[in-house]
Parts: sequence; structure tokens; C-alpha cells
Amino acid sequence: MTDPWGLETRAPGAVLLVGYGKLGARLGERLLAQGAAVTAIRRSADTGPIATIQADLRHPLERPLPEVDSVVITLPPSTEGPSIYPTALRGLADALPSLPSRVVFVSSTRVFEGRPGERALTERDAPEVSSERGGDLVEGEQLAMELLGARIVRPAGIYGPGRDFLIRRVREGAPVDHTRRTNRIHETDLVRLLEAMLRADSAPPVIHAVDREPVLLGEVVTHIASRLGVEPPPHLDPEVGGGTVLDGSLLHEFLGDLEYPTFRAGYDEMIAAL
Repeated sequence: MTDPWGLETRAPGAVLLVGYGKLGARLGERLLAQGAAVTAIRRSADTGPIATIQADLRHPLERPLPEVDSVVITLPPSTEGPSIYPTALRGLADALPSLPSRVVFVSSTRVFEGRPGERALTERDAPEVSSERGGDLVEGEQLAMELLGARIVRPAGIYGPGRDFLIRRVREGAPVDHTRRTNRIHETDLVRLLEAMLRADSAPPVIHAVDREPVLLGEVVTHIASRLGVEPPPHLDPEVGGGTVLDGSLLHEFLGDLEYPTFRAGYDEMIAAL
């Protein structure tokens, strides 16, 4: 079978992780185990296996960054105050000695929050937002592309070990909007995608990180409840529905089979490990 994307063509030798939360840490450890030289920009010092540049990207970087061939940006939007992206991305572009051959900016399917509906949205659909944070993400995408030539990854709701918010909600019996449309991606498959974006010769310019089954939230929590042996959580009153349906065809064409193709596979494994 031919490989139109040239997967495994590039071998990321020196990788800079901009942001080092749970996602960045998992990706960094995976790349490090495969022989890459990995450096992370983070606000706090660290004594772990990943080399650290301690910096607060809300302010200009004080010294030039090392030469790297790949950059992965996993900065979440600011929860308060002005957006972090203009300062962080311009500062990053100025501090890099040369433009890396591959830059990946991790955004979110939240850029479609202003386009609820049953029609599956693809990478060809234009973002539309209804909140300040959603607007910040769109701005971040645009700046990352303009300044760094970044490719954009838009994950849906990330879940996996340590990301058990819905399981806890079901256990607590907290009301849930059963009618809301939702899309998910297991953290393991998202990390696999980010690595593939670094290794592919011609990675997609924009890709949605969503599994194979967009679903109503009520179906997800009812499944979790059955596995936990508890009653499904009550319906939110009133239920407002909404939410989007994201088409994951490009992801599956690019990455191949997911390790967790639906929420059932992922949550069943998480609950079995409790």
C-alpha cells in the first residue's frame, strides 16, 4: 500500500516542546525513548528526563532558543486576562535561531463552538466561536501559521488515565445534559497523532483529532454508569443540547486505526483499572 503522507520519512532529532502539561510530557517521553533530543519550555524548573528551559511565555524570552528541527506548541488559552498567544508566539518566533522544518500547534475543536448542529464539520469548514477563549484559540491558530508555518491539530474532549472527569461526575450523580453532542479522543491516540505529525513528510495543514463515534453525552454517561454499576446521572434541567459533530475521516486516513476507536474502549479500560 502506498503512503501518500510519507509517514516515518522525517526523524525528529531535536524537538522543542512549548508548554509541558500532561500531553507534552507524554509526547516528550515517547520521543525521548526513541532517541530524539527533547527540550521543554515550562514555567517551573524540573529535574526529570526532559531538558528544561524555565520561562514564562507571557513575557518576552530573555535569551535565544537552541536550534531545533521540530516544535510542538501545547499552550492552552488563558483562563483570565489577555490571550497568551500574541506574546508567546511572537516571542517564540523571535527567539528561534531559524524556522524549524516542522511546527505543530495544538488547538481545540472549541473553535467550532459557534456552529452547533448535526452536520459533521470537516477541516474545510471555517471556525466560528461564541466565547473569548474560543476566539483566543482561533487567533492562536492564525498567528502560529503566519509566524511559524505551523500545522494545526484540533483535539476534541481528551480523556484517558488521569483524565477521568466524566467518571467522577457519574459516580457523584451530578446532573448532565444528556442531549449535548460530543466528540472525544483518547490521550494515547492524540500523542500518536502528534508524533506522526512530526514524522510525516507531508502532514495535513489542519487535522481534527476525534475518534470514530460522535455521540450524545447521555450515551457516554449511561455507558460509564453501567460499567460502574450505578444509576445513570440525572438529566440537567433544563437541557439545552447543542454541541458539534466533527468528521474524523482525515485523522483515520492519516493515522490509520486508533487504539481507542470509540469512547467505550477507552472508558472500559479506565474503569477496569479502578
